[in-house]
Order: sequence, then C-alpha cells, then structure tokens
Amino acid sequence: MASDTDTEAAGPQVSAPRPGPRPAAPRRPGRLRRAGAALRAHWRAELVAVAAGLALAAAFPPIDIWPLSIVAVAVLSVLTRGRTGRQGAWFGFLLAFSFFIGLLQWLRVIGWDTVVGLSLVQALFFVPLGAGLAATSRLPVWPLWAACLWVAQEWARDRVPLGGFPWGRLAFANTGTPFTPLAALGGAPLVTFAVALTGALLAWAVVRLLPALGSLRRPALPGRAVALPALGATGLAAAVAAAGYAVPVPTDADDTVSVAVVQGNVQQPGMDFLGRPMLILNNHVDATIELADDVAAGRVERPDLVLWPENASDLDPYREPEARAAIERAVDAIGVPILVGALVDHPTRDGYVENQGIVWDPETGPGDSYTKQHPVPFGEYVPFREQLSKVISRLERVPRDFYPGDEPGVLDVGPARLGDVICFEVAYDGIVRDTVNAGARALVVQTNNATYGHTGQPEQQLAMSRLRAVEHGRAIVTAATSGISAVVAPDGTIEQQTEEFTRDVLTAELPLRDDRTVADRVGAAPEWALAGLGLLTWAGAVVLARRGRADRKESV
Repeated sequence: MASDTDTEAAGPQVSAPRPGPRPAAPRRPGRLRRAGAALRAHWRAELVAVAAGLALAAAFPPIDIWPLSIVAVAVLSVLTRGRTGRQGAWFGFLLAFSFFIGLLQWLRVIGWDTVVGLSLVQALFFVPLGAGLAATSRLPVWPLWAACLWVAQEWARDRVPLGGFPWGRLAFANTGTPFTPLAALGGAPLVTFAVALTGALLAWAVVRLLPALGSLRRPALPGRAVALPALGATGLAAAVAAAGYAVPVPTDADDTVSVAVVQGNVQQPGMDFLGRPMLILNNHVDATIELADDVAAGRVERPDLVLWPENASDLDPYREPEARAAIERAVDAIGVPILVGALVDHPTRDGYVENQGIVWDPETGPGDSYTKQHPVPFGEYVPFREQLSKVISRLERVPRDFYPGDEPGVLDVGPARLGDVICFEVAYDGIVRDTVNAGARALVVQTNNATYGHTGQPEQQLAMSRLRAVEHGRAIVTAATSGISAVVAPDGTIEQQTEEFTRDVLTAELPLRDDRTVADRVGAAPEWALAGLGLLTWAGAVVLARRGRADRKESV
C-alpha cells in the first residue's frame, strides 16, 4: 500500500471528470425531407417524364403522330437507366399519368374527375413497369427485357380490375405503320413488343453516345469505341421497325357480299343523346327506307344485307310493339336482312338489360342474336352499386345493369357469316379472336359513340378496327349511330368513312375470307411468353442486386 508521504510526493490527485450529457448527434433528415430533396434533385427529369407522357398521348388519334410512341418508350428507358426501383417507379407513374390524362380527355363529357380518376388507376400499372425497367437496365441486352416488361404492363392492364381497360396500348398507336403487319403473327402484343424494343434500342444508343459526346472534352476517352455500338443499336432498331414489311398480309377474298351501313344519327351529342324514345330508331328506319327508295329508282343496287349500329333501337323490340313495327317497316322496304342493334330486357332477370345485335329477316322476322360479352363498368353496369350509389349520385344515369353474354357473336346475316363485336369489345384481344376462330368471315363493330362525339374517342376506336383487320385478315365494318362509320379492308386500309353527326349510308362490296392468320392460331401464347419472360428477368435482376449488396457488405 502507498503511504500518505508517497501520495503527497506524487503531487495533487485530479479526480476523473464525471460523465456529462453526450452532445446531440446530428439529426438525420426525415422521410419527408429526403423525399423533398430527391424531388428537387430530379425535377428536370420529372418534367421530361411528364412531357414524354403527353407526347405518347399525341401518338394516338386524333393527333396520330405515331413515331412519338417510340420516343416516349426511349425517354422512359433513359430516365430509368441505372435508377433505384423507387425512382424508376416514380418516373413511370409521372409519364403514365400525363399520358392517360391526354389520351382519355374524351371522358370529360362525364366529368374531369372521371378523367383524373381513371388516369390515376391506369398510371398505377406503370409503377411496377418503371421499377422493372430500372432493375433490368443493369443486365445485358436490357432493351429486350424492357420491351417484354411493356408487354407485361399491358397484359395486366388489359385484365384487371373489372375485366381490364386496354385503351392506350402501344399497338393501338401503330395501326397504320411499319409495325402493323406484325399483328398477323402475334396480335397486338407483338406490335407493342416491337415498338417498345425499337424505343429501348434507341435509348441504348443514346446512353452509349453520351460518353462519346463527353470525349470531345476528354480526349483520353476513346469516343469511337463507344459510338460504334450506339450506331449498331440504332441500326438494330431500324431493322426491328422494318420487320413488318417482311410479313405477308393476305387480302384475297374467297367471295364477297354487298353491304349497306346505315348511320341514322342522333338528335344531340353528350350523355343525354337518347332524347325521347323511338327518336334514334326512327332515324335509322327513315334512312333505310330512303335507301330502299334509291334501290327502287335504280340509283343504287340492292345490298345483300344492311347493318345498323349499337342502340339503333332504344326500346326492346320484343316487348314494345311500336319498336317492332318500325323495324319491320324498314326490313320490308329494303327486302334484305338487317343486323339491328337493340337494348333488350333480360328474359329471366328482372332489372337487367342485354346489349344485342339481332338478325332481322324480311320473311322470318327476328332470328339469331349476339349479346355483348363485356359490358363497360360504370357505363353499362355499376359495380358495388348499393355502396357506391350512396356517395356518387351520377351513377343514377345508369339505371339498369347490362347482363353479359357468354358466346362469340357469329351470325348468319343473309348470305354472309359475320362476327359481331359491340363497341369497346374491339379493344379486347380474346373477344375478337374467339369470334374469328368460331367462323366469322368478316367482322362488324356495332358501336354508339354519341356520348363522345367530337372528342377524339371515335377516331381511337376506329384505329383499333384497323389493327384487328390486319391481325385476323378480315374486313371490318364499323356501324356507328352518329359516326364514325367505316369500311376497313383486310390490310387495315380505311376504304370509306362517314363524318360525325350526319345521317349517311355507306355501300360496299365486302370481301369474305376463311383463312386464319398465325395470330388466330397461336392465340395469347406470344403475350404470355413475352410478359412472363419480362417478369422473370425482373425477378432475377432483383435477386442479383441483393446478392451483390450482400457480397459488398461481407467484403467490408
């Protein structure tokens, strides 16, 4: 032990300081601050994404500048290149939201809240697309995976929710372009794939060229070595775009049938186009009788059959004697079968109505009919009606729900075996394909676009008919109450069309064909294969990224 003397000799003892409060660690910014900082850092890129979405909308009718669809894909590919999944998802959403606002502005007739609401729902499908583009952009040949992911996005959007909403597919912006013939091989999904692959390859070229341009300031960087692959990617993109020219589009008719398409017109556009009962029906009856007078006078030849549009009869002709008498007056005058679009009360379910195309023969009266298989949610039926009607009074404008049919619309109308597709059904691959495979030799799209007249919606729907003509090798007749009625050749050429909100009659010799295209035979297989490949590649990219992060942590 040390003595007191030893302690004193050692000098005064200084006691250890008591631990005081630790200095506060610098506060990390919260999630909102980090989000705000990220927003400020990427605002220019976000504006580019919004502009690309609007450009994509302009690729569709009525503006119809189809190369912008390639540009939009390329821009999103560049924006998501090397980003995190969250950043990619955000850019995908921004592009899609502005795109659908521009594309679906025709819904403003119902209300701008409808435009915004549906655009928001559709834009959510681009969130995983953007995240997937970001993840796969680190893989070899990433433009291929990007194109597959575009197909996957449309695959999902075409099916959910409530049966899906296929509007705005890349294929529908390319219904008269070098890509269009590819529809005969793999349908609309293959056209989308080719457009997306072309855009992604151009994005690859841009990404490779940017360092080459920077080498002008940094001579040490071999710009030529970077530029050559970029030029190769551009050449490959051009080859993909031109591939459609190598696809034969057969148009030879096995035989023909003469048709007359009656566009009776409506009294007023908009939500209340129906007006008083019998008005629209009388318009079509009068136009048909005028056609019969022209036939009797020798001004035109008698057609083999007459086509009326969707909702040509706004009353059930089976239950309303006045409506039945009016239709029979028109049929007797022209002397040939008429395909009548009518709203028919469901025979067993009270409160339901069916949207039908009815073959009305001058000798036997009403015969075969087709019932629309895919009624439009909130337009022809109200999902969760009891709950939603309490908060959305506007739903009262859909007083009765439409009941769906369950069979393809193949009908013998006079000497022709026609496939009936009603209105928005032309946007759904399976409905049109099943109709052709069931024996339709030509297609009729009965439609009523009076609600959306002069908004661009009829032009967008007519573009779908052009793609379907090539996809299935069938002539297509669009019969519309107020326009646009049209005759489309099997190669997608519009041979005749009417103006909107005019009474008009088109007469044409319609080619009938029996051969099926490759797209008819393979069905949805190309879509499932491309979508599945894209999703599997994305999953693989995520796994590789996680392993890479784990390896880096272990090395540290």
